Amino acid sequence: MSAAVTLLTDELKAWIGREAVYTAREELGRASIRYFALATGDENPLYLDEAYAREAGFADVVAPPTFVVETCQYAHRPPDGHGYMGHAWDLPITDCRMIRAGNEYEFMRPVLACDRISVAWTLEDMVERKSRRGGSQLFVTTVARYYDDGEELIAVNRETTVYQPLDAEQMESGK
Repeated sequence: MSAAVTLLTDELKAWIGREAVYTAREELGRASIRYFALATGDENPLYLDEAYAREAGFADVVAPPTFVVETCQYAHRPPDGHGYMGHAWDLPITDCRMIRAGNEYEFMRPVLACDRISVAWTLEDMVERKSRRGGSQLFVTTVARYYDDGEELIAVNRETTVYQPLDAEQMESGK
């Protein structure tokens, strides 16, 4: 029988508490909000019609709630190998698959097209737990705090990802 593999190494523990901050170069913009709303099938006139949003008491078009946590407009990075341009921790974890295990959102106020966003990501915690299938899994919790250009907190996204070791067959097939 092989010895249990420990996923939470001292090298990984040193990542806990790391931060990454990104500030958008421009406002979110009406077009981006409209594209997101249409792509998600939500035709709420607050998202699509500036005059309607102003009549409802907003200074500009309102973004659907999860737009701010799904946009990567704040990032100034080249696309990675998968075309993703947003924040990624690129943890030194090998022979594991990453699974998104959930998000908890908190919204302080509606996000507007005229907002210029900054986000502060923090790698909050890592915990190793036994798997029901045997072995262990690594649970990683990160928190992203989104601010407007007046440094007002407008949203928080707490995300949990799980790293599961690949079995021999998965490693051979490259999955």
